Formats: sequence, C-alpha cells, structure tokens
Amino acid sequence: MKLDTERFFANGGDDLLITDFPTSTDKLYKSKKNYKKLLAENVKTLRNFQKTLYAHNRYAVLLVFQGMDASGKDGAVRHVFSGVNPQGIQVFSFKQPSSEELNHDYLWRIHTRMPERGRFGIFNRSHYEEVLIAKQNPRVIEGQRLPDEVRNRPHFWEERYQDIVQFEDYLYRNGTVILKFYLHLSYEEQRKRLLSRIDNPDKNWKFEDSDLEVRGKWDDYEALYEKCLRKTSKAVAPWYVVPADDKRNARLIISQILVNELTRLPISFPDVSDERREKLQSMREQLEA
Repeated sequence: MKLDTERFFANGGDDLLITDFPTSTDKLYKSKKNYKKLLAENVKTLRNFQKTLYAHNRYAVLLVFQGMDASGKDGAVRHVFSGVNPQGIQVFSFKQPSSEELNHDYLWRIHTRMPERGRFGIFNRSHYEEVLIAKQNPRVIEGQRLPDEVRNRPHFWEERYQDIVQFEDYLYRNGTVILKFYLHLSYEEQRKRLLSRIDNPDKNWKFEDSDLEVRGKWDDYEALYEKCLRKTSKAVAPWYVVPADDKRNARLIISQILVNELTRLPISFPDVSDERREKLQSMREQLEA
C-alpha cells in the first residue's frame, strides 16, 4: 500500500495546532475484503521484521498509543499486531498506579516495563498520562506525595515535559526506537461510539461513568494533547496524529507508518562464519548418516 505517512507527522513546536489535523480522511480501502488484504500485507511485513529484530538483538521498539476514550486504541493494537509472534510483543496498559509504584518516581513503573532488545513494547496509554490526566486532576499529583518545594515549583509542568523528552532521548541512545500515535477522534464520532457501548450488551463493560466526565472537558483535554504534542514530538521520538473516525483507516495508517519507519532500520540476520558453516555441514552429514 502506497501512502504518504509524513502528513500525519506532528512536528513539535509552538506553531502546532491540533485542529490542523483531520479526524477523518479519504478511505484507503475499497471494501471490507480489500481492507483485510491491505492490512494483512502490512502485518506480514511486521511479522518478518520482528523475526529479524529478534535475531539482530540490537534494537527494541516502543510504540505508544494515546487518544480520547473510544478512539480505537485497543482495536488498533489487536488488529495491527494480530499476526506477529506474541512472544515478541509486550503490551501494557497503565491504569491507576499501585502503592508500590507510588513509592517511586512517576517514570519508575514505565522504565520497569520497557521492552527488551529484539522485542516490541506497546503502551496502551502511557507515561503521557502524567501530563494529561495528572494535569487535569490535582488529586493525581497529591497521591504522588511529592515534597511541597517540588509541587510548588513555578515551572513544574514544563519540567515534566522535559523529564519525558530526556527519558525518551536516553532510551533512544540505548537502542530503543520510539514511535507515538495519537488517535484523533471527533466529538461526534465519540458520541456514537459511547452510545454503542451503552446499547450493545456485549460492550457494556467498556463504558465507565468517568467517560462522560472526561467528555464534558473535551476542549480542556484537546488543549492538553496539543501542548503535549508541541513539547514532546522530537526526531528521536515522533508523534503521529492518526485520523480515528474510521477505525479501519486508522489501522491501515498505523500499520503503514510502522512499515515505513521500521524497515529503515539497518538490521539483518547475523552472518555465519565460514568455520561455523563447516561445522553445520558436518552436523548435517551426521544427521543424514
């Protein structure tokens, strides 16, 4: 599938406006069957990439998914990685921190779940909640029991953005490839999806009372995401803003971004020395005897 994925790249800086990015785009597929075919092609590429990534054993890949409630994060992860070896993937969803996690710095629980070399790490929600939910809800910061002189610093939030940028730069310098996806959903499409969760008994479990509370602060959260993209989209850890009103389109876009970016890595299966080849041939002869 040919797709100019650069148009979804969020170039950080104060000029970035989240309203400049669409929540929908022209369909990339002609039918459901065609969608499955296109996605399967990219999944196959990712599956083969993961095998080489594991054998090469120099890089890890971290994928971050963020977005409003019902933006399709779970489905994107499930469908895009449906054919990749599960042993090569680690998926984490960061909810309310445990008492143990609260006894450490806020990035501690993130660092302990980083992928090993040769593997994908997928964060369905992530450390970015620390400049989203935490910024909107003062009780989150209160629960972290920070010293007053830290909480009251005039540039507290700016320093948190810097923490995250420096953390990701550190990960990059240690061989972790980082790609971040913001699933950009419209207000109206979210309404439809939340109604579906209420009307469909099989989806009732997905609906939480807090969904409406957060929806009531839609503009506030969009402003927080905009600030987040401005401050933390860097060359070594870029954000991509994915139109999410059409779930199938979103999955195709995400999979194509992954294919485009990951296949650029200089990885390969390890070379086998002449001495090793001779030994393998000797063992082959023994097996055939």
